[in-house]
Amino acid sequence: MAESPAKALRRILDSPGVHLGPACFDALSAKLVERAGFDYCFTSGFSISAARLGLPDVGLISFGEMMDQGRQIIQAVSIPIIADGDNGYGNAMNVKRTIRDAIRAGYAGIFLEDQVSPKACGHTRGRKVVPRDEAVMRIKAAIDARKESGSDIVIIARTDSRQAVSFEESLWRSQAFADVGADVLLIDALASREEMKAFCEIAPSVPKMANLLEGGGKTPILNPTELKDVGFKIAAYPLSLMGVSIRAMQNALTSLKGGQIPSHGSIPTFEEIKEIVGFNSYYEEEKRYATSTDQVSSQNDVKNKSSNVRFFKDPNFHVLF
Repeated sequence: MAESPAKALRRILDSPGVHLGPACFDALSAKLVERAGFDYCFTSGFSISAARLGLPDVGLISFGEMMDQGRQIIQAVSIPIIADGDNGYGNAMNVKRTIRDAIRAGYAGIFLEDQVSPKACGHTRGRKVVPRDEAVMRIKAAIDARKESGSDIVIIARTDSRQAVSFEESLWRSQAFADVGADVLLIDALASREEMKAFCEIAPSVPKMANLLEGGGKTPILNPTELKDVGFKIAAYPLSLMGVSIRAMQNALTSLKGGQIPSHGSIPTFEEIKEIVGFNSYYEEEKRYATSTDQVSSQNDVKNKSSNVRFFKDPNFHVLF
């Protein structure tokens, strides 16, 4: 029997070292993460909102849209995927539905935060959190929904109270989340290496996650060795793929606007693109179901190609492009 996504993620959490996870935003970016050799991947609400809606991550994207995007991502790869569950889309009962749908979609894990609705994106202004008891009940509801579903999906409890209230409040909430059964803890927007270390010292048996916002976030970007030494088990890079995609598209559009195609080396060959999106594997699988009609068609294609070659070699025939 194949290993479940959640079991695969738990195996990663139980293995030595710190494990790095880029954040994807669609099926293609997830495939690239897998091809690059990463063991797992996060989804990024920030990037999905940007890619799917062209809008900021301020609570505008819906539960249904996030789940639909997640299903497309999960179906495209074989590595475990961790969902961005935002604030669970409401109260504890909404959280339970979010967990049940995440399980049905095939997610290996999901992180849930303690922000109010509408939420704000991490590392941005205007973040507010619900009271302590409501925050804890959200995580308890998630644990209950998992148990009721007979699943082992990994519950990552995130608090945004470091920025909204205080560092001390974020430590209290993290400990409370651990006490009700959270599998992994995350304090967003930790402001120093000292804060990161203090966070990793609470609930020592529960793995800690670092959210390393690239390009100007509030949390120091430690290298893998430093992350391990501080005490983290997993680390997310939420904006690398979206950020470089935006810059690459801007550069390509500048070239096209000037009447030139993107420079050599900045764009894959057509053959490379076909390989990445799966044409070659599709063709190989297609051969298993070939019929005699397909073989005749293939032979005719070869003949037509040869005829076209002879035709274009005619010195009296000229083509203008």
